[in-house]
Amino acid sequence: MPVSIDSSTSVDAPVTVPITDRARRAAMIAMALGGFGIGTTEFVAMGLLPDIAESLRISEPTAGHVISAYALGVVVGAPLIAALTARMSRRTLLIGLMVAFVVGNAASVLAPNYATLMIARFVAGLPHGAYFGVAALVAAHLAKPGNRAKAVGQVMLGLSVANVAGVPIAAWLGGQFGWRVALILVVAIGVVTVLALQRSLPALRDMKITNPMTELGALRRGQVWLTLLIGTVGFGGMFAFYTYLHTTLTSLSGVSEGLIPLALALFGLGMVAGNIVGGIAADRSVGWSMFAGLASVAVALAVFVAVVDVTWLAMVLTFFVGASGSSLVPALQTRLMDVAQDAQTLAAALNHSALNVANALGAWLGGVVIAAGMSYRAPSEVGVLLAFAGLMVLGIAVLTARRPAATPRRRKSSE
Repeated sequence: MPVSIDSSTSVDAPVTVPITDRARRAAMIAMALGGFGIGTTEFVAMGLLPDIAESLRISEPTAGHVISAYALGVVVGAPLIAALTARMSRRTLLIGLMVAFVVGNAASVLAPNYATLMIARFVAGLPHGAYFGVAALVAAHLAKPGNRAKAVGQVMLGLSVANVAGVPIAAWLGGQFGWRVALILVVAIGVVTVLALQRSLPALRDMKITNPMTELGALRRGQVWLTLLIGTVGFGGMFAFYTYLHTTLTSLSGVSEGLIPLALALFGLGMVAGNIVGGIAADRSVGWSMFAGLASVAVALAVFVAVVDVTWLAMVLTFFVGASGSSLVPALQTRLMDVAQDAQTLAAALNHSALNVANALGAWLGGVVIAAGMSYRAPSEVGVLLAFAGLMVLGIAVLTARRPAATPRRRKSSE
């Protein structure tokens, strides 16, 4: 009898709620719109650093710290908010998180100096992970039977679409009218999202509410940590590639500067496709979907290294790397909700802390090999190794999840 690679099943299946297909779609779109705004503000700052530096009269490397401040906000905010708001209505919490997002970005627009901008970017990052975590739980709760991971992928789609549309538009506005105008667009998206959530989200009274201690219990579960490690290591491979993609394409592939936006758009379109396919695959098997995602990242990066000298092939592989990497996200999010048992909010939010750590890890390791004198192929080669490392962690997670519980020893009778 074949053994399934899935190591867990959902312990808290979605409760049937009286909601029409039209209302369900409206709720999904509203939550995805929030992801679109979050993705736009997260990535657009990378292209606005020269303008930020000039505006605040600081160096560009110093301006780069505003990106780190946002990432730190994500890492800190995800577990903290998820635990402290465990008793709140999920509907109220989602709307409140988006209000906090608007406040953080509005404060960034109004920041008069570098110090206040750093604080504002940290605040803007705080709701990021918790928003996606709670939105994933709500999406799974509202989903039709058998469509749980697909619904999670639909919410995450906003983050991928941001790389195709939101970031280029915001970057153009920033280039034409200054970086503050780009963030004004983000604020506007946030305000529209708040209104859309208020209008479309049902009351969600039948969603399970926990408490801070129950949520913190997720941190005692080895499978939660292993799943987070899979995301941190395996997803890091994609970021090692993406961080240095611009220079890799221009220096090795012969891609002109004018075609770099096309390459980035192809990567973003790949992320959109990967989210959709990954959600469908994870509904069939979370474990096999994760295995396929990590393996496809390794293969796509290895082929990219081999064909990077051929311009059109390098561009095509850019799409496939984006697709393979993002196909992991719905499965990772779903597995975390499964293995966390009654602490799903914290676990789901921690996924985005892990992905931000993956971003930092991939970028750092890619920089290390370049600084060591290796070519710009090296970050993608590092990515292959990280994807294989993710597969190894997945194997450990599956094997340890199947291990039967130890039978307690019987005490010897004193009689």
